[in-house]
Amino acid sequence: MSVNPSLPRVVAFSGSAKRPSRTRDLVEAVGAELGRLRRIDLKIYDLIDAGPGIGVALREDLPLSAAHLIEAIEGADALIVGTPVYQGGYAGLFKHVFDFVDPARMAGMPVALTATGGGLRHALVVEHGLRPLFGFFAAHVAPTSVYAGPEDMADGRITDATVAARLATAAVELAALLDVARAIDAGAAA
Repeated sequence: MSVNPSLPRVVAFSGSAKRPSRTRDLVEAVGAELGRLRRIDLKIYDLIDAGPGIGVALREDLPLSAAHLIEAIEGADALIVGTPVYQGGYAGLFKHVFDFVDPARMAGMPVALTATGGGLRHALVVEHGLRPLFGFFAAHVAPTSVYAGPEDMADGRITDATVAARLATAAVELAALLDVARAIDAGAAA
């Protein structure tokens, strides 16, 4: 199957160390909603796709699987990221993946932020952890983020109407940011 080069390349990255996971389900759901709104080339990755060596590698020594993940993130036209929340923060290895990403490759990239956690007390990690991280990269972050606790999902699906509405809004915003980024790129190329 050939990939249409005119389709936006969207990478959905779940920072969960296991599969299946609620975090993957959440980033997949945002990707599916974005795909419903417009045609995209969606690739979904999990932290475990980077392989076991990611935690101790340097950029020049990344295992091939981890290098492919970093290349996919850097080559994306848009990014959907999700992390499980542990003890009030994003996953350490999730952050470590982004330690390898070239900030220049993320500048202006449209990004949708998601997280899963054990309860509402973890919900602010998106605003106080993820948003500043992607602000550092000068990414264009969708205003609406999506947080889901265990009571908001069942059998890999969003069951809470408020979370579903936020997810739909985040996808609409990401689509708009993609349009803006592509218009800027077209203007720069002209």
